[in-house]
Amino acid sequence: MMKKLLGSMAAVLVAVPAWAQQVPELSLDMAVLGGLDKITARVVTIEAPVGQPVRFGTLEIVARACKKRRPEENPESAAFLDIWDIKQGQPAQGVFRGWMFASSPALSAMEHAVYDVWVLDCRKAS
Repeated sequence: MMKKLLGSMAAVLVAVPAWAQQVPELSLDMAVLGGLDKITARVVTIEAPVGQPVRFGTLEIVARACKKRRPEENPESAAFLDIWDIKQGQPAQGVFRGWMFASSPALSAMEHAVYDVWVLDCRKAS
């Protein structure tokens, strides 16, 4: 039973968004994210190269994939993100793992008391 459950969880974690299965997409190497510090009301743009950790406050963000529809299709960008809250003297706490969509930020939102992170776009690293 446990082996079956773990296998299905792994399938969910690497599942491609439904729109990407229907439309050939562009896999890009830079996720462009928006970040909000709710304490200071500071909004920033975060460039997260795929596979490389970036910091935003106490958060460490790793974009695992960033996909965008082709220009002739309806616009959509999606990124698979791993986000941890890393506070000094405490173990890292996973706060989000999954796909976020630029057109529907509330569909798969990160729950955090201090920070909000959302996907803006995917692009090629310059």
